Amino acid sequence: MNTAIAFLKSKAGITIAALVVLAGGYFFVQGSRKTVDETLVVHPADFIQQVSVSGTVKAAQTVDLGFAASGRISAVYGKVGDTVAAGRPLAAIENGDLRAAIQQKQALLQNQEAKLAALKEGTRQEEVAVAQEQVNSDKTALAQNQQALLNAIQNAYTQSDNAIHNSVDQFVNGARTQNPHLSFSTSNYQLQTSFEFKRLDIESMLTAWQKSVAGLRASDDLIRAASEAQANLTTVASFLSDANTVLSTAIANERASQSTIDAWTATITSVRTNINSTVTSVTSAMTAMMNASATLQRDEKNLSLKMAGATQADIDAQNAQIASARADVENAQANLAKTVVTAPFTGVITRMDAKVGMIVSPNVPEISMNSASTYQIESYVPEVSIALVKTGNAAVVTLDAYGEEVPFAATVVSIDPAGTVRDGVPTYRVLLQFSGADARIRSGMTANIVITTAQRSGVISIPQKLVVTRDGKKYVTVKTGETSTERAVTTGSVSSLGNIEIVTGLVDGDLVVMTPGK
Repeated sequence: MNTAIAFLKSKAGITIAALVVLAGGYFFVQGSRKTVDETLVVHPADFIQQVSVSGTVKAAQTVDLGFAASGRISAVYGKVGDTVAAGRPLAAIENGDLRAAIQQKQALLQNQEAKLAALKEGTRQEEVAVAQEQVNSDKTALAQNQQALLNAIQNAYTQSDNAIHNSVDQFVNGARTQNPHLSFSTSNYQLQTSFEFKRLDIESMLTAWQKSVAGLRASDDLIRAASEAQANLTTVASFLSDANTVLSTAIANERASQSTIDAWTATITSVRTNINSTVTSVTSAMTAMMNASATLQRDEKNLSLKMAGATQADIDAQNAQIASARADVENAQANLAKTVVTAPFTGVITRMDAKVGMIVSPNVPEISMNSASTYQIESYVPEVSIALVKTGNAAVVTLDAYGEEVPFAATVVSIDPAGTVRDGVPTYRVLLQFSGADARIRSGMTANIVITTAQRSGVISIPQKLVVTRDGKKYVTVKTGETSTERAVTTGSVSSLGNIEIVTGLVDGDLVVMTPGK
């Protein structure tokens, strides 16, 4: 940083020297007598263009951190002002169950890895015998579950038949004929008619179901039969619901007293409960049989594997199991990581709201950090000057905290492409990077910035007021001997001191008249 500042000071000295030369020529008088025109002798000199703005020091990286999961904070590992390294834990919520889950997943992974090793080594006869015994046990279990499912299917028919023929048909005349009808009157004729038609359909369903169940054996396709039973039970349950609705519209008379209707209603409520329980029983029995079948298939495959020895396909399949188990471990570790806030970079803790025992919610910032790397300066350059500023431009910065006597070197590192209106003025956000780390620099300090946007040697420049514009062309009045003439010139940039660069039209030693037009 000292070298950069020394360089800038040296350049500033050259500029001042050039200005002295210019000032010396300002009142140049030819000979020993006064002339009418005051002239300026032009010489090539250093040309410096600068933009002065203010800004604020900011950390190169700033971050607000929070937990990715909700919970109670169990530990806090830092305080405001602490410098922490990247990856260091800052706070954690209760996560004992997640740590246990990781251990469990790791154990499963080790088990799968052990299986792969066993595959590659081959199977001992003792292991084959154990596998065979397991298959035999699985077959017994499957047979028991098949019988249980068969019983559940047969019971489903029995319960459904009882619900219709013994419960509903108490108040349905001609129930098993082609013209079933209610034994009482209702206040809803349409509902009554719909119910009577459904009773006719129910009879057809029960007849077909009876034939199916009568010939069913444990060795048959019980899954299909169970699915049929579930569908039929759903139909019966719906019909019982309709029966309950019909009874609610019944009109008591000498054929059906209110007490009789109430008794029928209670009966329907009871059988509806039985049917719902039967549905659950069939579903549970079917699930148990499917699980038993799957277990048998798995163990039979395992037995075949042990008896046949490992093939490359078997080894590949086991490798896939290992990959799956390893993914489970990584997932468990990821879940654990959500309970710990870690430093994303090396820096300083600037806010620590996390407290032990506090309940936190996901993605709510509790901790803030600033990076410990070189600080940046955020500035807003007015629209009229932004065209001059380029990334890479050198700058000298002074901080209000230390005064103008303590300069710091910096460089423009980025310019926002979109403008921002500040105090009614269009500006562009510019970031500058300090050239080196310095313990005196702190985030939030006010900075005064001088950006050098152009710096060249051997440039002829004169005060802007000496250039006149006429008909789109620019002229300078030059004195040769006793004669003053206008000379066309081409201009360039304007320096920080207000001098304009003369690209063509003037050469070293020319006398420029200070009062053009006189």
